[in-house]
Amino acid sequence: MSKARVVVVGNEKGGAGKSTIAIHLTTALAWQDARVAVIDLDLRQQSLGHFLASRRKWLEASGASAPMPAEFKLGDQPARFADEAADAGVSRFAEILAEARARADFIVIDTPGGDTALSRAAHAAADLIVTPMNDSFVDFDLLGSVDPVTLDLGKPSIYAETVWEARKQRAVTDGGRIDWVVLRNRLAVTEARNRKRLDERIEALSRRVGFRVGPGLRDRVIYRELFPFGLTVADLSPAIRPVAVSLAHVAARQELRSLVQALDLDLSAQPLTATAA
Repeated sequence: MSKARVVVVGNEKGGAGKSTIAIHLTTALAWQDARVAVIDLDLRQQSLGHFLASRRKWLEASGASAPMPAEFKLGDQPARFADEAADAGVSRFAEILAEARARADFIVIDTPGGDTALSRAAHAAADLIVTPMNDSFVDFDLLGSVDPVTLDLGKPSIYAETVWEARKQRAVTDGGRIDWVVLRNRLAVTEARNRKRLDERIEALSRRVGFRVGPGLRDRVIYRELFPFGLTVADLSPAIRPVAVSLAHVAARQELRSLVQALDLDLSAQPLTATAA
């Protein structure tokens, strides 16, 4: 590919599953033989960075082989950029983003749950913004408001405005366009009437502010179970099997495949892993 595609996983609400999505997209793309770079801008938590560190250790200890993305960090102690002037972090981010563009086909950026200068800079550089949200009006509130009496859709909320500003900045900078996909993440069994209400508001808001609605990842034990090893369901194979494989894991892998396809990141019709589990 002549130009790296920047995928930003963002949502100003914590606990929506951003790091989980970023981790799974990273491994899924890597297993498709893409050159993948990652930047973890969640400077304090560093879930994506910890995942990759565990991945290196587990693969080395197990004598197994799996693709590793190139990791680009703001520095040896990224958390210090959270305490320094915003300009310093944004300037450093621009430097490592340029380095990543020169070495990767895809750049996956995990952002913090909050509005920061670094997060805004990442959004403005995106080709694709992926926004996971839990299946509730609590998460919807960051995208759009509803009337408390009628539940009629009101105006877009703060995160929708953040994406709008990023789109304007990107258009001015290089004339590029940003695709925005909102994922219904961690779907669980809920009361049908409430889900229908939420579905209707999400669809209405998507038409108003211009995002697509895609499938997320369900709240499955396997996603949490593999994290300590630095692995995902995309990695499972006869050679990589730190836990017993079941039919639930097969369903999880298909769920990830559907997510990749919905985001237009499916580079081939081949399975996501080199060897089927």
